[in-house]
Amino acid sequence: MAVTSELVKQLRDKTGAGMMDCKKALDETNGDMEKAVEILRKKGAATATKRADKAANEGIVVAKIAPDGSKAILVEINCETDFVARGEDFVNFSRSVADVVYDAAPADVAALLALPHPSGKTVADALSDLMAKIGERTEIRRFLSASASGSFLESYTHMGSKIAVLVELAAPFSPEAKTVARDIAMQVAAMSPLVVSRDQVAKELVEKELEIYRQQAKNEGKPDQIADKIANGRLEKYYQEVVLLEQSFIKDAGKTVKDLLAPGVSVKQFVRYQLGN
Repeated sequence: MAVTSELVKQLRDKTGAGMMDCKKALDETNGDMEKAVEILRKKGAATATKRADKAANEGIVVAKIAPDGSKAILVEINCETDFVARGEDFVNFSRSVADVVYDAAPADVAALLALPHPSGKTVADALSDLMAKIGERTEIRRFLSASASGSFLESYTHMGSKIAVLVELAAPFSPEAKTVARDIAMQVAAMSPLVVSRDQVAKELVEKELEIYRQQAKNEGKPDQIADKIANGRLEKYYQEVVLLEQSFIKDAGKTVKDLLAPGVSVKQFVRYQLGN
């Protein structure tokens, strides 16, 4: 079959590969489009292997949530450059993978890669196609699936999809409660707490902090009894930094996050994905 310029253009539109690469692939396959696509995909995979030493530290985090907050997912997908991360091909692929995770809730990345992709291929093959098109190492780094019972989930995405948060609020789902949950998710994105409440801070960590504060006070010349009081005061400030409910609310420093919660309402958990962390 003759390899025409129109055929080369069709393959280029389909794969995003360079004109010469498309022509060579079609010449090699005698104009067979599907075989040419396969050759280019293999070339893309080979390119990715050559670039294995390149750090895939850019990318985006995608959140998807049910309208009623009954389930939600987070997915982090990495590439090499911020330019590619902001490109339509990468963003659309990331969203499509988020859809697969949302629908199928696979156990791990290996299971996800084996699942059908909206393109009609597997997720792994769709990933190879993307790498062939954008010319960068790309990987699905991690994902999380969550569901709620007697509670609901809310998400917030921050900094151009570099940070995404899920919060589970133990409360009946309502527009008002959803607003509170979103404010708390924004708080988690901005202030990066470690735990919801102080009883979740590991005892070993508390003792370590106290010992550091005691030693600091002693180094300042304080006697033991005063050093203990100073250490406990500094521990309270530590709690205000790392405990979500005790942090100053980012929209109103006169309130704590706990002040946002109506009686009987609580934060069950939160998850914070930051690109590269």
